[in-house]
Amino acid sequence: MSTVLNSMVLGLSRLGNALAIGANAIGTLVVLGLVAVVNFDVVARGVFNAPFLGAVEVVQFSMVLIVFLQLPDVVRVNRLTRSDGFLGVIALKRPKLAAQIRRIIDTISAVFMALITVAIWPEFVEMWETQDFFGVPGVFTAPWWPVKLTIFLSAALCVVIFALKVIGAGEKSAIVRVPEHQDPEHEDKE
Repeated sequence: MSTVLNSMVLGLSRLGNALAIGANAIGTLVVLGLVAVVNFDVVARGVFNAPFLGAVEVVQFSMVLIVFLQLPDVVRVNRLTRSDGFLGVIALKRPKLAAQIRRIIDTISAVFMALITVAIWPEFVEMWETQDFFGVPGVFTAPWWPVKLTIFLSAALCVVIFALKVIGAGEKSAIVRVPEHQDPEHEDKE
């Protein structure tokens, strides 16, 4: 890779890492908020016989936010659920073949995330324009557009991260990973 391209990829990688880590932190705060809402609902039901009427809607809203806020960081640190047993076996005898298969998987993953990004954008625009909401009017309502925007931004960031993994697949620097998530033995074999 040329020096200019390498520095661009490295810069994009750092930005992508920072955004993924930030989104993960926000997702963690949403988890804590969800715990508070559920605990409040339990105490309000048991002690005051007055449940939090929007608890179900808040849980539904929060679950989607949590998944999509934390997804880019999961992709970044290679913790996305998949079966790596086959690649692990191949990597022992044919590490270059395993690296090429990983590159193909990352390319396909980038394409699927791009499809999600393209599909969700019109939904976000529609929800933004119509100010459509979910919930029960008079009890608890919230707009749909923040969920749609979170899905769009998360999927777009995943596209970038997967693309950087494909572009930087042959680089020794493990562009999209951070040291605390690297296995020193595995890094030497690549």
